[in-house]
Amino acid sequence: MKFNQFAHVKVPFEQKLAELNRIAFLHAGDEDLASNHIYRLFLERAFPNFKTEAAKNHALSNLAATENTDILTYLNSSKINARVFYAVGLQLLGFEAELDFDLKDPFSAMDKLNLPYQKEINHPNDVINAWYDLLCTSTKKGQTLLDILANRGYFTQFYKLNLAEPIFFNGKAQPVFDTNKLIHEVVYVESELDTDQDGKRDLLKVIITRPAMTDNGMKVPTIFTASPYYLGTNDASAEKMMHSVDLPIKRKEVNQLSYLDIEYHKPATKLPKKRPVVISTKNAEESWEHLFTYTFNDYMLARGFAVVYSGGVGTLDSDGYRTCGDEAETLGAKDIVEWLNGKRTAFTTKEANKAIPAWWSNGKVAMTGKSYLGTLATATATTGVEGLETIISEAAISSWYDYYREGGLVIAPGGFPGEDADILAEECFSRQKSAGDYNRAKDGFNKFLSTITKEQDRTTGNYNTFWDARNYLKDVDNIKCDVVMVHGLNDWNVKLNNVFNLYNKLGDVEVTKKLILHQGQHIYINNFQSLDFTDMMNLWLSHKLYGIENNAKELLPDILVQNNTKESTWETYSSWQSKNFTKLYLDSDSLSAQKKENQTLEFSDHLPEATFKHYQANINSWKEDILAPTSPKLQNNRLILTSEPLKHEILLKGVAKIKLKIASQLDHGLISVKLVDYGDAKRLGATPTILERRGLDLGYHWQEDNLVEFKLAKETPFKMITQAHLNLQNRHNDFSTDELEANKFYDVEITTQPMFYHLPKGHKLGLVIYATDMEMTLQGNEENSYRIDTTGSYCLLPIEE
Repeated sequence: MKFNQFAHVKVPFEQKLAELNRIAFLHAGDEDLASNHIYRLFLERAFPNFKTEAAKNHALSNLAATENTDILTYLNSSKINARVFYAVGLQLLGFEAELDFDLKDPFSAMDKLNLPYQKEINHPNDVINAWYDLLCTSTKKGQTLLDILANRGYFTQFYKLNLAEPIFFNGKAQPVFDTNKLIHEVVYVESELDTDQDGKRDLLKVIITRPAMTDNGMKVPTIFTASPYYLGTNDASAEKMMHSVDLPIKRKEVNQLSYLDIEYHKPATKLPKKRPVVISTKNAEESWEHLFTYTFNDYMLARGFAVVYSGGVGTLDSDGYRTCGDEAETLGAKDIVEWLNGKRTAFTTKEANKAIPAWWSNGKVAMTGKSYLGTLATATATTGVEGLETIISEAAISSWYDYYREGGLVIAPGGFPGEDADILAEECFSRQKSAGDYNRAKDGFNKFLSTITKEQDRTTGNYNTFWDARNYLKDVDNIKCDVVMVHGLNDWNVKLNNVFNLYNKLGDVEVTKKLILHQGQHIYINNFQSLDFTDMMNLWLSHKLYGIENNAKELLPDILVQNNTKESTWETYSSWQSKNFTKLYLDSDSLSAQKKENQTLEFSDHLPEATFKHYQANINSWKEDILAPTSPKLQNNRLILTSEPLKHEILLKGVAKIKLKIASQLDHGLISVKLVDYGDAKRLGATPTILERRGLDLGYHWQEDNLVEFKLAKETPFKMITQAHLNLQNRHNDFSTDELEANKFYDVEITTQPMFYHLPKGHKLGLVIYATDMEMTLQGNEENSYRIDTTGSYCLLPIEE
């Protein structure tokens, strides 16, 4: 157990006094009291759920000061010192005496837990200084002590004050607004779209939750999450549409297309006129029932932020069609930002006869969300829309080709074989859930959907105009807001090249960019024990949306990475791609720094029918067997080459390049590679462990979340680090098609998905070479085999030692 805090702002003593007064932990004259008296007051105020002096005394009597004295008894006879302060402090933070720390030596535990403390407490100012920092310190649940006190009702004393602005402590907004009095309403924003071509601009349903004090004139910023999933999905109909993957890849017609030949150009279209505004009102006519929400957004609701969700075009109660990532979806989200900053019209109902402004908004917006949600945040940022101050995009797509395709191949997102852009459009077309509305829209949508199916081109897998229209990287130069990117280093749904390419493209853009890489798959990380992510983002949004000068840009690391070999360990870096490359040559079964005599290595892509069917039904079995050094079923279907055991740990940072001189038995083919960590070790689990179900309170009598953390699992002999796939007819780029003659050797270069991976001393680095990927590529089980000439074959590895 180790805690990593990056949002703890170091402030001078005078500021600590002012802030403690602001949140009522210090009252006028308290700072003139003796050390024990001040400390006793602090302790009593730390139990807001105990209402009487007798109840508070009982609570204090349960805190041990020493191995045989409680703090209530101790303060009657002895002066507070650092050892007792932190022995009690650890208990307030939720740690257990004897289990987590020794009452005689709390400092050793605090060092081990990576918690801050001051070594001497002798004077009243020392007590005040230490208490301020203790309030900002991580508890055993990963939240700060002040968060825990808030969950017990500490800030309810501020509800009756009818505050006109948030209260900030240590640079972060505090929960001083009553979540039992939130205002829930719905409006319909008029977009700059007519995706269903019905002669009227698409109206987009927007679901709003805002603090009650906005009705009294308080202006608040907005956290906006664009979620096509929010109002429901069509799982059954999407499942029926799934494409078959039981197909061989086909030889493609050779062409010499340039990018200009396939570049997307926005077609000239004439929009319908805006609806006339006859009357304007501040009063919404519709509310909403509770729906699935992002728990970080919930956390911020009590802190003076409004939260807005919208499904966008084609979702329940909105107009239009789902277009799976193209400009229409981007503009739909942008238009909602424009309404929030006063530059676009919304109506109280779909009849569109009463306009309603975002009169409660201060015009500043942040976008949040994971996966498709984070993708739309990224897409909206590329419009440069005014009012969007920052995005926090998690596991976001930056180019849809990199989601559904790779290297001229049809590639499934991890875990979703047969899915494609048309499937996702159907999945999210939740207008289907309203029968009357769907009857009016289905014929047009089905025709539109057939166009997506055709243009996405599952036949060649090439990059084309369809995918170019869904490539946000082209427009990164337009981004004006600051960007926080979060991604899992084991995310094989939205693969890492999406965030790697976005991060690199942002290098030349004059905005602040922050990158957080965790060891998870496709997950949120705001409920982790070891990282103060929620506090970091509170600090960030307090600065970006309220203008608080809290050094957020300087405090938050530019690149923060969770270590893959140790629990609860987060490290800071200044770059992702290593400038140093180590060359390892391919031999019969090894990777060597020394070039050896020429050999030809061979493997087959065909499996016996029974074996093939077994792996189709048991993908996890295939994922294990393809990497296992001894695997009889796949012994002839892949090459495994390994390095010597490492003499010291190395860090693989960035993308590797695999150079192969390869020949296919047929006039078409593919190549797949994996880099593998071979060595017995306890590794972090594939998914975070739930430490306490619903163990995190997000406010006083408010929402809850699971407390989770990555824990070392049972020992395993290997782990995949990264992988890549390439159609041998796309040797130069993804949009033009090369010749491929049977049995002729060609030089190819395969770029892996990016890495941030510590390879321990004594382990071996492995390269696995094969063709069909049962998890991701088409599965034709074709009679094909491949030969590799080691003369021109080697790896370029981005290694930092």
